[in-house]
Amino acid sequence: MVRDGYIYGLSLVGVSAVLKWLTGNWILAAAPMVLAAFFLWFFRDPGRAIPAGEGLVVSPGDGLVTETASITTPEGARQRISIFLSVFDVHVNRSPIGGVLTHVEYQKGKFLNAMNPASAERNEQNLVTVRGQGADAGFEVTFKQIAGLLARRIVFRCKEGQSVDRGQRVGLIKFGSRVDVLLPARAELRVKVGQRVKGGASVLAVVHATKEGSPAEIHAVSLGGRA
Repeated sequence: MVRDGYIYGLSLVGVSAVLKWLTGNWILAAAPMVLAAFFLWFFRDPGRAIPAGEGLVVSPGDGLVTETASITTPEGARQRISIFLSVFDVHVNRSPIGGVLTHVEYQKGKFLNAMNPASAERNEQNLVTVRGQGADAGFEVTFKQIAGLLARRIVFRCKEGQSVDRGQRVGLIKFGSRVDVLLPARAELRVKVGQRVKGGASVLAVVHATKEGSPAEIHAVSLGGRA
């Protein structure tokens, strides 16, 4: 359970108790109890088995794959995977690879429906670039936490320069949202549109080592790439 669930849930339980004490009306007191149950469920944080292996990119969130596309950025070709998180999905976000956070940037914006392609550029979002280390050395992955129609807060609990493990919890988005993952062009995708994925557990792609065996494509991914 994410801490926010206890804050919202227990607060509403208290409101329900006060209403019952003041009014004696169980029906009136039931409404905040129902909301309390919803928040406790919404902020669930199930454990996940993180896949092991070289060059694996796992999903940063639970949801439905809505797009896989090749895009062009000033740094070259990239692949983008978009995942829609409905209000019924787990909203805890995880790092797609193990490495160092080289760039974290929060961007204010609109709250368009997260299914709208324009939300990737216009909505409130947090952009994070991870430079791979260890089993993920030699490439970078950028992912975006994108607010949706109902989402009004993006939470990211790590800082630039911090090391993270593949599948490590890094934050969450509250109430319906989207995450985009930008991968090297050479990445071999393991998911398709319409597939459901789980944060930290589902492999989105595999990035194989270059033939020369040296690091490649380690420049920052453009934050404004378009299909």
